[in-house]
Amino acid sequence: MDNWKYSMIIKWSNVDNCYLVGVPDFEGQQWRTHGDTYEEAFQNGIEVLELLIEDYQLSGETLPIPNVLTEKVA
Repeated sequence: MDNWKYSMIIKWSNVDNCYLVGVPDFEGQQWRTHGDTYEEAFQNGIEVLELLIEDYQLSGETLPIPNVLTEKVA
């Protein structure tokens, strides 16, 4: 995972009463996993990224290009 540059969004949901995790560089559903704590959501998000990357590689699909910052911030 050290060289992955994919984004992960972690956002609290009052409706679901948990943190939702999205990985916007991969098409599909907006929210991929969740967690009761921020840390749990983060770990679940890492697992989702690992599984998505593995699935793409096993199926021979090209991984999506990560959306990264190209300018210096601050």
